[in-house]
Amino acid sequence: MLSMKAKYALKALGYLARKPDTRFGIERIAEAENIPYKFLEAILTELRKSNVIDSKRGAAGGVKLARAPKDISIGDVIRLMDGPIALLPCASITRYRACDDCPDEAACRLRQVMIDARLAIADVLDERTLADLASRSPLPSERRLTDDDLG
Repeated sequence: MLSMKAKYALKALGYLARKPDTRFGIERIAEAENIPYKFLEAILTELRKSNVIDSKRGAAGGVKLARAPKDISIGDVIRLMDGPIALLPCASITRYRACDDCPDEAACRLRQVMIDARLAIADVLDERTLADLASRSPLPSERRLTDDDLG
């Protein structure tokens, strides 16, 4: 499940992506996106250290994207905030670790399912960018959810 940290990071970055050349104060982003100020401040510090945003102090200060919105994938932001997308460490590319309870990784059917899941999720998240979040037009996969979809 996506952490609140990653969700808030994406909401804040989506806000910045709507006007990528404009600097915004943290207070404004927090209020506009309904994000707790102190939590957002910590998230933006991480994003600055990872060169996703640029910050400037002073009267004309604030934060803005360090790169074009089309060059920042949603998958990369999630990995920065939450770590690997894989559901099991044995299915991770960046933080692979063998499972202690698995005697034969090559024959493990659960591992293969988790690799397939990671690949499918990563395909979607890595092809979507902050430009997609900022766009007002719906994504190709968007449709109205019905009550049946929600269970």
